[in-house]
Amino acid sequence: MSYKKEIDKRKTFAIISHPDAGKTTLTEKLLLFGGAIQTAGAVKSNKIKKHATSDFMEIERQRGISVATSVMSFEYKDFLINLLDTPGHKDFAEDTYRTLTAVDSVILVVDSVNGVEEQTRRLMEVCRMRAIPVIVFINKMDRDGKNPFDLLEEIEKELKIELHPMTWPINSGKDFKGVYDIHKKNLLLFSANTKNESAIQIDTLASVTLEQQVGQNNALQLRNDVELIDGVYGHLQFDQYLQAQIAPTFFGSAINNFGVKEMLDTFVEIAPTPLPRQTTLNLVEPVADKFSGFIFKIHANLDPKHRDRIAFMRVCSGKFMRNTYYHHVRLNKEIRFSNPYSFLARNKDIIEDAYPGDVVGLFDTGNFKIGDTLTEGANFYFTGIPVFSPEIFKELVNKDPMKSKQLDKGIHQLMDEGVAQLFTQFGDTKKIIGCVGELQFEVIQYRLLHEYGATCEFNRLPFYKACWLTAENDDIVNQFLQFKQTNAAKDKKGNPIYLAQSEWFLNTEIKNNPKIQFHFSNEILDASVSNNN
Repeated sequence: MSYKKEIDKRKTFAIISHPDAGKTTLTEKLLLFGGAIQTAGAVKSNKIKKHATSDFMEIERQRGISVATSVMSFEYKDFLINLLDTPGHKDFAEDTYRTLTAVDSVILVVDSVNGVEEQTRRLMEVCRMRAIPVIVFINKMDRDGKNPFDLLEEIEKELKIELHPMTWPINSGKDFKGVYDIHKKNLLLFSANTKNESAIQIDTLASVTLEQQVGQNNALQLRNDVELIDGVYGHLQFDQYLQAQIAPTFFGSAINNFGVKEMLDTFVEIAPTPLPRQTTLNLVEPVADKFSGFIFKIHANLDPKHRDRIAFMRVCSGKFMRNTYYHHVRLNKEIRFSNPYSFLARNKDIIEDAYPGDVVGLFDTGNFKIGDTLTEGANFYFTGIPVFSPEIFKELVNKDPMKSKQLDKGIHQLMDEGVAQLFTQFGDTKKIIGCVGELQFEVIQYRLLHEYGATCEFNRLPFYKACWLTAENDDIVNQFLQFKQTNAAKDKKGNPIYLAQSEWFLNTEIKNNPKIQFHFSNEILDASVSNNN
């Protein structure tokens, strides 16, 4: 198969949602359709093997939530689907933000009972910022939820995106009869007992078959609803979807595997193939001859029995090949990989090659950090992988001095994964951990103990926000931090940081120091470092 055809086969996307909206359940159903798993519940019960598991960490299974992005690949209708299941919990949003840099489209799951929730808004802000095409799946229609028209209005208003219904529900909750596929003219009947759907072709809604299947009142309501939808929404313009202006919308019940196939069929038909990626030099096209890719996630101890460390790389251009030397831009050295992995792949885990859109797992001995770029010799970085300012700051305290080396190794590996951020105060050995939410500290403490044998505790610090500092002259920043030693720190790359006690203090310092730029992410610093290379 030609190189271009290999690229056109690939669809790489993420599933995002607020916690408990049904994201992991939907992931499982997609894997079932792709033949990647054979048993319902395999994802959550860990019946699939280590590289095929969604919630693979013990703490995730205990809490029933996802705290790390999982990467899974499967084939469906001659397409190779790369699916990234992301954490829903807001405390791990930054892992999701980074994952969105590695995908070409998104499926957003909305709970029909709760509607738009806080984390949904945050995730959609990132999608809008990056102009990522979105398909919406409104889940849990078998529960008593909101009126579907009210849901559409709420989603459009809250998420600032125009929707286009592709299917339409017939009632909800205990009276849920199924959905009508507006574009394929199919009536899909729902049965909670068999958890299956059956499609009945209806060429026109005036057909008496509709009454026979759903009853007179439901048939009348459906005809009125579809007439209104046709008048308001018209025909879907696929180019507007690809430009992230319109989101095709489906209704269903993931736990009952209802309405999922219709969405998946539409997804493989309209979702974008691998897209170009911006670098510090130029826009890299996927069809370019030379290989390039970037690390968007690192996970240590994916399999605790083997103490492995995997760097997840998105292939952006060219062809990645096993046992071939590639240029590590930041370290300025050549590295080759004898055992690159795909996840839930075609028959075997170790791969010989990979193409743009693919996500490859690389065994890592400590060479990689989030955002690292691999090329066939060119010196550039892929941009748009920022680290945002944390919201909670705590001092890391070692509870067992005999395990200091283990603690130091563990905390640095976890920071390289992007689990949290590490700051060190100038002239001090105090380690400050910055996180978005409290649950991250629990995960760090749990993993340090169970993966590295190190015990620790955290003492809260009175900081409000971390700001990266830049100025035309480095002396200006250094002089400022000399007078603010209790608030001065550096990140793990050595960049100067100002730790503000409150919003008032931060605004005051910004006003009093006009020659210094206060940044709430490190993206501008990484870009400048990349350009200097």
